[in-house]
Amino acid sequence: MSPPTGALGDALSTDDVLKGVTNTPVVDCYLARDEGAFVENLKEGKASTSDEGFGQEILDCTKPVKPNKDTNDSATSLNDKDGVEPLLMENKDRFCMFPIRHPDIWEMYKKQVASFWTTEEVDLSQDIHDWVSLTDDERRFITTVLAFFAASDGIVLENLAVHFLQDVQIPEARAFYGFQIAMENIHSEMYSLLLDAYVKEPEQRDHLFRAIHTMPCVKKKADWAINWIQSSNSFAKRLVAFACVEGVHFSGSFCAIFWLKKRGLMPGLTFSNELISRDEGLHTDFACVLYGLLSEKLCEHTVQCIVKEAVDLEKEFCCEALSVALVGMNASLMSLYIEFVADRLLVALGCEKLYGSSNPFDWMEMISLQGKTNFFERRVSEYQQAGIMSSLRGSRTNRQYVFTTDEDF
Repeated sequence: MSPPTGALGDALSTDDVLKGVTNTPVVDCYLARDEGAFVENLKEGKASTSDEGFGQEILDCTKPVKPNKDTNDSATSLNDKDGVEPLLMENKDRFCMFPIRHPDIWEMYKKQVASFWTTEEVDLSQDIHDWVSLTDDERRFITTVLAFFAASDGIVLENLAVHFLQDVQIPEARAFYGFQIAMENIHSEMYSLLLDAYVKEPEQRDHLFRAIHTMPCVKKKADWAINWIQSSNSFAKRLVAFACVEGVHFSGSFCAIFWLKKRGLMPGLTFSNELISRDEGLHTDFACVLYGLLSEKLCEHTVQCIVKEAVDLEKEFCCEALSVALVGMNASLMSLYIEFVADRLLVALGCEKLYGSSNPFDWMEMISLQGKTNFFERRVSEYQQAGIMSSLRGSRTNRQYVFTTDEDF
């Protein structure tokens, strides 16, 4: 390995670099001359993943943090660094679910199963009346959000099916990913049904269904996610990137729909949003739990840079979708909310906050309220399939079964 040149070479000698290569337990770590200065520059947009002093890695000073495209179509999604990860090493017991070796992951899988729902449970009849009462700017805002969602779940699904489900070798995580694929299909179907119900002009509807090709603000976010699917980066980087897709890139759009719920409008749309946002929150939490199990994690600077890229794209998307300020909703407030969500994700990934922003929308706290009925007195979106989660409270050997005669058949 030849020593780095330029500003990085001025700060580190060849011995320093070799020492870092042989001794560091971290696979991907930025060589920052001043950690505090780096974080401040990152906040102000002065530092990026390609900066010579901050954007180069210990193991390969020429390899950027941004997605590296595969040059060989037949290449697997795992790279050489992933070979040492226990979660990714070939597991001869991966075909049998029991005995459960990762109860925390198994519990998340069972929680996902307990929260299963279908599009047939969402009633859109009232939405049609509310839709015509919205202003043109409000309808444009909502259709832009739905256009992004209609394609984004398909992108997440492809990453799961092509890479993550094959990368991870522990059966509990594969069970979670397998069920997540089914739920992403339901999400995609729901968003398509919403656009189909609200937008009656065939040309406009087709334009929205093809948003990743026809709408630049949607295309940028889609391209970012697709580039990570096609990259040869480590599993840890790709895991963080898709935690950003579901935890950051969806945040502004979820918030937009909850803004309608606050106003008591569009009950079908807002109920489906409750269901989907709950699902995606669980998916993001799962990514953070899985990341915590990795033996070789990314260094904090790398994680912060990936998250910051996602935040910048989401802010740009919201500024485009919210080109006109609406009552109680504008691009500046939305940017603060995105930063708040990003900080929360960073903490879940074991990193320091990057922005320090607070939640500007107090009504968004309704997302985390447990067991509360929604504004329309419908079934709460926190419902769970009967009996599934209760099975986790006892093993199959000590669970009690009681025969009763007061049930309806």
